[in-house]
This record gives sequence, structure tokens and C-alpha cells, in this order.
Amino acid sequence: MVIKHIVEGYESFSDFIQKFDSGGQLVHIFFSGSKEGPDGQSWCDDCVRAWPVIEKELEKADPNSHFIYVEVGDRLTWKDPNCSFRKDPKTKLMVLPTIVRWKGPQKLEGDQCEKPELVSMLFNDED
Repeated sequence: MVIKHIVEGYESFSDFIQKFDSGGQLVHIFFSGSKEGPDGQSWCDDCVRAWPVIEKELEKADPNSHFIYVEVGDRLTWKDPNCSFRKDPKTKLMVLPTIVRWKGPQKLEGDQCEKPELVSMLFNDED
């Protein structure tokens, strides 16, 4: 089973990723709006639609890989042009949701994250 991690906010993400050792295994990161309210769903409707697809494709991913679920903050935090996730050269986030292969060029943004075939390729293709 894929090794899952959940991180909330930029500072926690920065600390986590700085100390994180994947042991040479694949690492995928899903950036989503933070979960709010009694239903525990993200404020980001696109993220809510993408999550079931991602969750299903994770079941087929390399069991020795890592998946990091990052909540970027509330809507106001994300919409701020100076949001740390937008400014960080390692993340360069422009769209939610976004899935990346850490330290690789592979990236899915927005409604691409809702397409099972694309998510599967990201999680499973070597290149």
C-alpha cells in the first residue's frame, strides 16, 4: 500500500519536505484547498471532484511509493497573490488541484486531476 502523509499549510510542508527521505522511492504530492466545515471537504470544488479519482488510482500505484496530501490553506490564503505555495520555486503552484511527481517534470493541474487515465500515468509511468 502506498505510504500516505498529510500536511497542512506552507510552514508544515516546508519542514516536512526538508526532513523527508523517500529512500529513492517515487513521491507524488497532491496540493488541495484545506478541508473545512462539518462535511470535512475542501472549499475547492475542483479538488473535491478530483479526490475520488486520485484515491482510486492510488490503489493501483506502486505500494512502495509515497503520496503526500498537502492542504494549502483556506480560500483567502490561496487567492492571495503572495501565497507562499505560489512563490516557492520548488512548488510554483498556480492551480488547485495539482498533483506532481516530486523532483520530476510530471504535473497534472485542474481538471486533468479528474481524468483516471492521466492520474494513472502520473502514478505508474517510469518517465
